[in-house]
Formats: sequence, C-alpha cells, structure tokens
Amino acid sequence: MPSVRRARGRNLEKCISFSKGVLRVAIYRLGDLVPDIHPTAFVHPDAVVVGAVTIGADASIWPSAVLRADYGAISVGARTSVQDGTVLHTSAQWPTVIGAGCVVGHNAHLEGAVVEDGCLIGSMSTCLQRVVVGTGSLVGAAALLTEGTVVPPRSRVLGAPATVAPHPDPDGFAKGIERGVATYVANAARYLSEMERIG
Repeated sequence: MPSVRRARGRNLEKCISFSKGVLRVAIYRLGDLVPDIHPTAFVHPDAVVVGAVTIGADASIWPSAVLRADYGAISVGARTSVQDGTVLHTSAQWPTVIGAGCVVGHNAHLEGAVVEDGCLIGSMSTCLQRVVVGTGSLVGAAALLTEGTVVPPRSRVLGAPATVAPHPDPDGFAKGIERGVATYVANAARYLSEMERIG
C-alpha cells in the first residue's frame, strides 16, 4: 500500500498515530483528488478513504467503511460516525454530504445523497442519488430511500421503499442522537489511545 502522508497540506500522522505505535491507514490520492481529514478525526486502519473526501473534527470512520470519492465529493461533518461496513459513494452530478452530529449505522449505503445535521441513518439502509434527509430525522434500519426522495426535518423514515412521517418524539430523538454521537466521539478517543495491532 502506498504511504500517503499529506492531504491538502495537512500531515496525516495525527490520524494514524496510536499510543501503541503508528498504524497504516488506507487513505489514497486519486490523481489530483486528495482526502482532507481533520487532525482530530479518527479513521480506523481497516477503513478505505479515496479521493475528494473531507472528514470533519471529531468524526469517526470505522472498520470496513469505504468512502470513495472518485467522481465527485464526499463530506462527513464534525462529530459524525460512519460505522462498520458503510459505503459512501458519489457521482459527478451528486455529491454525498453528511452533516454534523450524525450517526450512520453499520452497512448503510449512501450514493449522491445529502444528510443534514443530527440525523440517524439506520443499519443497512440505502439513500440513493438526490435524496435529502432533513435535520434531526431518523432513517430506520434497512430503509430504502429511492432517487429524489426529500425527507422534511424531524421525520421518521421506515420501510423499503420508505414511507416518511413526522417523528412522534423529535425532542427525545434529538437527545438520543446526541448521546449516540457523544458515545462514538468517546469511543474514537479510546481507540486512539488503546488500540494495538497484535497479529
């Protein structure tokens, strides 16, 4: 694997320096498309980040997640977690944008979609091109949001294909998502200080 040490002028050592040593992270330049990763973000060594990807402060990218920005941009906001097995991709026409304070569950797939701040994207859900998920919304596990679906803020989205309804307890959901975000920020800090490859 080629060793990439700089992304848009910023040293990547902070992203890959663990208390138990330095681990290689799969971060790739693609021509002139170079990831831009905040120094406080955590990218697990088994994740893959390619091309025009921006990762914000205290965001976390977990094992087997793939962020492939080869045709257009991908942006992950501050304090957002992109969990194990998630695939983020894009097209030249439709970037993939995930706002701040979001939780993207395991094995989700986002392709040219926009997720605004404070959302939960459930495990194994799919958000296709031109999907917009409004602030403070919940996309349930295994939901399928077909192309062009627009979800109003503070909604609950369930099913395949998905149906959209107002969230029955948006304030309770907002408190719950903040607890989830804080848990993942703390877990990323734990991994940075305690994780050690032993095999």
